[in-house]
Amino acid sequence: MLDRYAIKIVRMPLAALSSILDSTGLTANQITVAGFAIGLLSLPALILEQYLWALGFILINRIFDGLDGALARRQGITDCGGFLDITLDFLFYSLVPFGFVLANPEANAVAGAFLIFSFIGTGSSFLSFAVMASKRDIENPVYRQKSLYYIGGLTEGTETIVCLVLFCLFPYHFDIIAWVYGSLCWITTATRIWAGYQTLKS
Repeated sequence: MLDRYAIKIVRMPLAALSSILDSTGLTANQITVAGFAIGLLSLPALILEQYLWALGFILINRIFDGLDGALARRQGITDCGGFLDITLDFLFYSLVPFGFVLANPEANAVAGAFLIFSFIGTGSSFLSFAVMASKRDIENPVYRQKSLYYIGGLTEGTETIVCLVLFCLFPYHFDIIAWVYGSLCWITTATRIWAGYQTLKS
């Protein structure tokens, strides 16, 4: 829901940083993998309940996720880069609630499982429609420079980042935040299934 507005805010600084990275010879795929590797460090930080460290790794991961796209648009968008980016994104999104579950299974296990279950709904509806949209050459007018069709919803990337940040700032309320955000994810999944089906049917 907020991605279209967030993109306008971060576009210029990301473009400037990507220009510097491009001059070093780094590729977008290298930035994707590096960002994911840094994001993986949030797992041990969460297990050890070092929530501010985890927050730092999460934010760096998300910055790298923006940088790889900006660099790809400069160097040329590729299918393999888009595949790598979206796959590692979904793995990272699920890694964070998993870390909270491992940190405190008794308090967080059910809420964490529900949130990951919800991510399956948003992720599968997103990717399934993207595949069908590609077959029919359907383009999203808002995200024309993306390698995949980005079908919108109540919970997109920006909202997910906010959710992950809230987890780290208020770790002892993880269960409440997870239940609320997971429920919002299911609203997104339902609307995507309905909109996607109607679009493809027509």
